[in-house]
Amino acid sequence: MAKIFCIANQKGGVGKTTTSVNLAAGLAKIGQRVLLVDLDPQGNATMGSGVDKRQLALSVYDVLLESSSIKEAAVPAEQCGYHVLGANRELAGAEVELVALEHRERRLKAALAEVDQDYDFVLIDCPPSLSMLTLNGLCSAHGVIVPMQCEYFALEGLTDLVNTIKQVHANLNRDLQIIGLLRVMFDPRITLQSQVSAQLKDHFGDKVFDTVIPRNVRLAEAPSYGLPGVVFDPVAKGSQAFVDFAREMVQRIQRM
Repeated sequence: MAKIFCIANQKGGVGKTTTSVNLAAGLAKIGQRVLLVDLDPQGNATMGSGVDKRQLALSVYDVLLESSSIKEAAVPAEQCGYHVLGANRELAGAEVELVALEHRERRLKAALAEVDQDYDFVLIDCPPSLSMLTLNGLCSAHGVIVPMQCEYFALEGLTDLVNTIKQVHANLNRDLQIIGLLRVMFDPRITLQSQVSAQLKDHFGDKVFDTVIPRNVRLAEAPSYGLPGVVFDPVAKGSQAFVDFAREMVQRIQRM
C-alpha cells in the first residue's frame, strides 16, 4: 500500500519543489518505488525531474478530469528512478472546470486508489495557495511534509498551514496529519536561523525532522539541468542530506 504525502506550504519560495524532486530521487536511490505528482501549473517538479512538460501527451489535468488514468499518464523520469505524473499550463484551467464537477476535491484520491499497489511512496508537490488543486492533494494524502526556512515570516505562514490542515482533517480527510517539518536552506552561521530552529524544536518536538537541508549551491543549480540535486551531484552536501532525509522518512513511516 502506497504512503501518500503532500509537500505543502502556503508561503511561496520555501523549497517545496526542491524538496519534492530530491526526496523522490532520494527514496528511489534507497530502493523505494516512487510516484511524484506535480499539482502546480508551473510544472517545475515535472521539468526538474527531466521530463519536458511541453511534450506531455497526458498530464495530471487529464487525470483530474477523468479522461485518463494515472497508469496511462505517468511517465518515467529516466535518470531519476521514479515516475512522474506531470503538469503544464493546462492545469491552470482545471481550477475553473473542477468547480462544477461532483466530488471535485476527491478526484486525485480516486485516481491514486487505482495504483495503490504499484508504489511505496506517492509525493504530491502542491502549489503555494489553498486552491482546488491543493485541496485535491490534501484530501488524497496520509500526511503533510512542510518544508520551511528558519525565518520569522516562515513561522507566520506555518500557523496558517496548520489551521488549514486542521480544517481539512475535520471535514474532508480524517487521515490527514502533519508528518513533520523539514528545515531547508539552513545556514548555521546566521544566528536568527539557529534561534528559529531551536524554537521549532521546542514547540513541535518530534514533529521536526532530525535531518536539516543546508543552503547549497549545487541544489540551486540542478534544476537548470533538469535534474534533482541528488542525481545532478550525488556527493554535494545538500544531495547527501536529502538521501539522509529519505532514510529518515522510511524509518518514521515504519513507526507509524
